[in-house]
Amino acid sequence: MFKHLKYLATLLVLTHLFVLTFPIQSTYGLDTKDTADSFFESGWLKYIKKDYEGAIQDFNKAIELDPKYYYAFTGRGLSKTLLEDYRGAIQDHNKAIELNPKYSYAFTGRGDAKTKLGDYRGAIQDYNKAIELNPKIAEAFSGRGLAKVGLGDIRGAIQDLNKAIELDPKHLEAFNVRGFAKVGLEDYSGAIQDFNKAIELNPKHLHFEAFAVRGFAKTKLEDHKGAIQDYNKA
Repeated sequence: MFKHLKYLATLLVLTHLFVLTFPIQSTYGLDTKDTADSFFESGWLKYIKKDYEGAIQDFNKAIELDPKYYYAFTGRGLSKTLLEDYRGAIQDHNKAIELNPKYSYAFTGRGDAKTKLGDYRGAIQDYNKAIELNPKIAEAFSGRGLAKVGLGDIRGAIQDLNKAIELDPKHLEAFNVRGFAKVGLEDYSGAIQDFNKAIELNPKHLHFEAFAVRGFAKTKLEDHKGAIQDYNKA
């Protein structure tokens, strides 16, 4: 077993980023800018561009115009998570769930925020509910896999990450986390394959720990030159 698994699990959680997508209401063709829908869409576009503070401002306006706009609460919660306001994010997802208890992405978003706070069991409960509501939500399986890594349930994590990849074969974060989990099982070749796939999908998106852990796996396989290259990249 990888001796530093607990430390690296914490590191992975702290640096992990989910790009969560969810259904949005179409607003094209509207003549006025002063609608909740148009502010929501503007906020979501800013979210995609990683302007999270700008996104929150637009989501605020959408909520001001329509206090029951649960999409906007979820969007704002996701933005707050990426700005490390995890408790604020949970409050927003709580409100979205209050307004629509069947909105699976609000549970997934709340699970992400709880994972960041180290509340892995609470996060898993939210991911379970999201999967119950929507069995095809890859982000919920990936998120639950990460939470299971935090609890040391590596085999359970890999099962969830396998499912996430089955649902979304281009799910970069699922490959990244699964690679990390395989290191925990001393499956170094399998881990390297997963990190390679993650890098292939988006070489600019990965966090430093992916290269660091891949370097560790290469060291275990006595590929010291390759390990040094990965450590330098990290």
